[in-house]
Amino acid sequence: MSQLNQTQTASLQGITTRYLVIGEGVDVILLHGWGANIPLMLPLAQQLYPLGYRIHLLDLPGFGESGLPPQAWSVHDYARHVLAYMAYQNLERVHLFGHSFGGRISIVLGANHGIHIGKIVLCDAAGVKPRKAWYNHLLLSVYRWVKHVLPDHPLVKQLQTAYRNRVGSADYLQAGALKATFLAVIDEDLLPLASKIRQPTLLVWGTADQDTPLWQAKKLEATIPNAGLVTLEGAGHYSYLDRLLDVTRIVDYFYKHD
Repeated sequence: MSQLNQTQTASLQGITTRYLVIGEGVDVILLHGWGANIPLMLPLAQQLYPLGYRIHLLDLPGFGESGLPPQAWSVHDYARHVLAYMAYQNLERVHLFGHSFGGRISIVLGANHGIHIGKIVLCDAAGVKPRKAWYNHLLLSVYRWVKHVLPDHPLVKQLQTAYRNRVGSADYLQAGALKATFLAVIDEDLLPLASKIRQPTLLVWGTADQDTPLWQAKKLEATIPNAGLVTLEGAGHYSYLDRLLDVTRIVDYFYKHD
């Protein structure tokens, strides 16, 4: 039977949440990126669990087959949801693997709830605010000025659309009911929290990542006190899929060695 057919659901914080647990051993939670789900994390889980891990996968609220958050959520709300899952499963302490948006959640958990967190792997993680081009700032300034001076002019709507289409990522444009949550999530610069992480932290990054470029990994490495960076030449934003066996070997070694 396919492991995806073994998923279960639990009501966590009043939200129906799909999850999957495979393997036996040290508890590891894999946290997926924005717009992703359990199936996208499953290849890594299938490689890791025979090595002595009990792997936990979640469809985070609003993704996969889990329910929507009741209102716009921040990264901190998602972190609390992971803690609710840990309480549901009686997990005192876990290792984390956070990809992209899941990396944001991992940063919050490591900084604010470190007593429950062992080691952290941040894979092509989000959380560092991107550099904005001067044109984007100019377009936003013009939009704000026109909205203030001519609030009912059709140009306001046109400039708003132009700005969102230029600076809005595909994630935002496709967010649907989660657009307010997306804006709340990306609005927070997590570097101040990253500086508070005391757990051993490994950054795993694709050198060809265009969504969270390598300079962001280097910024996180310089900010987190006990962090190291492994780069995967030519891998993209989903480096753990591009280089699945390499990432499995790296993560396994990191979790098992001091």
